Amino acid sequence: MVFINSILSLFTQKRLTQIEYFKSNPIQVQRDVLQNLLTKAAETEYGQKYNFNSILTVEQYRERLPIVQYEDISEYAHRAMQGEANLLWPEEIKWFAKSSGTTDAKSKFIPVSPAALESCHFRGGKDTIAIFNKLYPDAQVFNGKTLALGGSSELSQNNSNCQFGDLSAIMISNSPFWANLFKTPDASIMLMSDWEEKIEKICETTIKEDVRCIAGVPSWFLTVINKILEKTGKENLHEVWPNLELFVHGGISFTPYREQYKRLLPDAKMKYMETYNASEGFFGLQDDPDDSSMLLMLDYGVFYEFIPVSELGHANPKALHLGEIQTDVNYAIIITTNSGLWRYMIGDTVSFTSTKPYKFKITGRTKLFINAFGEELIIDNATEALKYACEQTGADLYEFTAAPIFMEDRKKGAHEWLIEFKAPPADVAVFTQLLDKQLQNLNSDYEAKRMLSLKQLQLHIARPNLFNDWLKGKGKLGGQHKVPRLWNDRTHMEELLKMN
Repeated sequence: MVFINSILSLFTQKRLTQIEYFKSNPIQVQRDVLQNLLTKAAETEYGQKYNFNSILTVEQYRERLPIVQYEDISEYAHRAMQGEANLLWPEEIKWFAKSSGTTDAKSKFIPVSPAALESCHFRGGKDTIAIFNKLYPDAQVFNGKTLALGGSSELSQNNSNCQFGDLSAIMISNSPFWANLFKTPDASIMLMSDWEEKIEKICETTIKEDVRCIAGVPSWFLTVINKILEKTGKENLHEVWPNLELFVHGGISFTPYREQYKRLLPDAKMKYMETYNASEGFFGLQDDPDDSSMLLMLDYGVFYEFIPVSELGHANPKALHLGEIQTDVNYAIIITTNSGLWRYMIGDTVSFTSTKPYKFKITGRTKLFINAFGEELIIDNATEALKYACEQTGADLYEFTAAPIFMEDRKKGAHEWLIEFKAPPADVAVFTQLLDKQLQNLNSDYEAKRMLSLKQLQLHIARPNLFNDWLKGKGKLGGQHKVPRLWNDRTHMEELLKMN
């Protein structure tokens, strides 16, 4: 154990010094990143269109290039998938991360360049290890195996030029051979396309392994944990894997699941780290166990801008660079990357908790919120309120979604919630009141509208496996697909209620 950790410390010390440098010099590092990206892509079709060679400052960059979403660059992505080169980025791109973001049928094909794989996605994983080893030099995580739960990871061959699939599949396919020595199960299982069969195989093959680290989306990992406990007859996961010590999680808020994981993983040595790794890039990781916010990683070949969410509906909202942002403001993220995404709105929202260094929390999605009555309810409000209601009633939840009930016939509107519980509250009415009151405490706009135009929220208890069945029916069952937890119309809610 000491030997392995000493070797890790030797190899990671230089990288830890680099991290400290960008923490101390964030603005300069980000300006350097942007200029490097512009220089490398100057002769691409996109670079020539916007004359990258003449852009010398951040101000010129944001004045000249438009903010785009996937629909604006989809033609470039599809041309690249057909083998055209030098469109958005000068490297040959053979990998495309298939992503929908929500359960919508329309897929996005995000280019993943060799540079992004090496200096962004894989670097993020290495930095997670480096920072964990620094925080816990006596930990024994690296003496055993890691079980990383990705999505339905089948790769599809578009043509001889490219392959596409979940980011997890792309990373598995490009991992160096030595990295696989520390993972379980093998790639043949992790690349299975049938999610339910894959879960069975994962449980069968990993129960007898020395698993010391697990990694994945909290809600989906509960499926694996419950299946393993069911197969083994054990009460908690440490009885199956006594050396389990670390859960690296991301994808959704951990807040409503934290207490449930403490019961499933009760050993005092258990540690948690949050990361933010999307199809478009690896953006942040938790570097302080006493601070749940994440460090923004500034030297991964990604240049960041931020638009206040309150301005998203305005014409030509101004995107701010790091030196202009403030704490406790909800921002939509705009990224420029070494895969050729130029001023791309990723769809996630964050709020900064610190600017020295730059640390943030994910607050939701630009499209996943409820603002039917001016209440501006975001995911962060919802997960915090649910955590409170669960703590007060002893409930455990698995999944949830919420949508507005619109005002009709001069009646007040409301929010309608559908929650699948692992352990339901003894008194649903009390849970509902607690949830509604805590939402008011957390969101003054919701509180004001409750006094005027909104009734107390309505709560339905979902039958077991409702959300999984719904996702399965859409062909979206798997670890990287997410239930749209807040939605500003009733499309998803009506579908789910019919299935309930």
